Amino acid sequence: MLRPKNLKQAARPRRDESGIVATGGRAIFSQLNRSVFDDANPSPYTEGIKKGLSEELVRQISADKNEPAWMLVHRLESLKIFHEKELPAWGADLSALDLTNIIYYARAGAGNSDDWGEVPAEIRKVYDRLGIPEAERKVLAGVGAQYESEMIYHNLKKEWEDLGVVFLDMDDAVHQYPDLVQKYFMKCVPNTDHKFAALHGAVWSGGTFLYVPKNVKVRDPLQAYFRMNAKNMGQFEHTLIIVEEGADVAYIEGCSAPKYGSQGLHAGLVEIFVKAGAKARYSSVENWSRDTYNLNTKRAIVERDATMEWIGGNMGSGVTMLYPCSMLTGEGARCDHLAIAFANKNQWQDTGAKVFHLAPHTTSRVVSKSISKAGGTALYRGKLYVAPHAHDCTANVECDALLLDDISRTDTIPDIQIRNNDVTVAHEATVGKLSEEDLFYLQSRGIALEQAKAMIVNGFIEPIVRELPLEYAVEMNRLIELEMEGSVG
Repeated sequence: MLRPKNLKQAARPRRDESGIVATGGRAIFSQLNRSVFDDANPSPYTEGIKKGLSEELVRQISADKNEPAWMLVHRLESLKIFHEKELPAWGADLSALDLTNIIYYARAGAGNSDDWGEVPAEIRKVYDRLGIPEAERKVLAGVGAQYESEMIYHNLKKEWEDLGVVFLDMDDAVHQYPDLVQKYFMKCVPNTDHKFAALHGAVWSGGTFLYVPKNVKVRDPLQAYFRMNAKNMGQFEHTLIIVEEGADVAYIEGCSAPKYGSQGLHAGLVEIFVKAGAKARYSSVENWSRDTYNLNTKRAIVERDATMEWIGGNMGSGVTMLYPCSMLTGEGARCDHLAIAFANKNQWQDTGAKVFHLAPHTTSRVVSKSISKAGGTALYRGKLYVAPHAHDCTANVECDALLLDDISRTDTIPDIQIRNNDVTVAHEATVGKLSEEDLFYLQSRGIALEQAKAMIVNGFIEPIVRELPLEYAVEMNRLIELEMEGSVG
């Protein structure tokens, strides 16, 4: 029965007269509504742009960015691999994705600045409505903001810059730290990995480069927010994070796009290198529109006694295929994967986690929660591999699914490969519906049916939302509320 746990966890936040949510003595605006994400700016910069992918376009991207020769070679090699590889024959159905009708590169002409005042007013308004500048002032060590194919804002607070932390637009990092970028770029996720990794290698643009020196512990999180605005837009940002020995950092990504009724594509790539004794936390809230195919790739290499934490929320996109991966290469390495997926009408959320135990005494934990509504499909697809020499490993996988009606679907597809006997591995999967008894209990205490459903859902996802920084937990809860609207009947 869900009632005791969920009623405890789903305590309602206090609101003052201004409508601000007060939690733990702090006040945060939670006035998000669907128009914040779905309203688009005019996009005259896309007029006359030829859709589709070609060698000419790849060369143009590299020339526009004045890239070194090695990067152009990498792009052209990736383009060749892209044409050779087939679409995935498993997972979500991608047969309707028209790759010839995507804009792979568009510059809004805003330039890049470390001053919000220099960002064009119509673009700055988007980020103001999303609360990014306010969050930077209050709780963040630095912020990056990407609009279409370009970063339009990037800034790091001076106290962290003085300690040697580097937080740059990837395009700038290629020029300012060429040796470091070349050493790590697409070494965690090679362009041969799959078709969309190859596509990314050919047309990537923008993104974040984050370098944390040895033993530096960044107290406040850093954030990047990626916004697609134009119709049929594709976004291919590259995130490269290097956390040196004994360092500690938390990084947050947010994503959104307006709804046009015509396909968009997101095929970003995240590479994280966590060195010995270091800790990295990567959190993301992905809220693409129903038009978007979200085919993102995220992977970390975790060395000796290091810790990698993934916290994610996936909703909005019509199709998602996303499986953050931890490669535990060093003895004593550990990882945590915590994720929420919400599948509403006409959505296919194909998400999960991959963990490779490649060294002894490594530990992993995967907690995945999904919610399906109005005929939506949510799948957990995971892989757990323990190498023959990786003795004394501990791994735990927990998949919980909540169905809000009789027409939605959920599946759990685990792939567990254990190559030695000296391990402790547990896997648990549960599926449940909204309990009529729980709903009756809440209604008998004067709570409306729709609010009662929302309380149970909030209790269900609370173990993951509580791991997000406070402001982003509020955002996640508000996004779930938006998805829950109209769930009665």
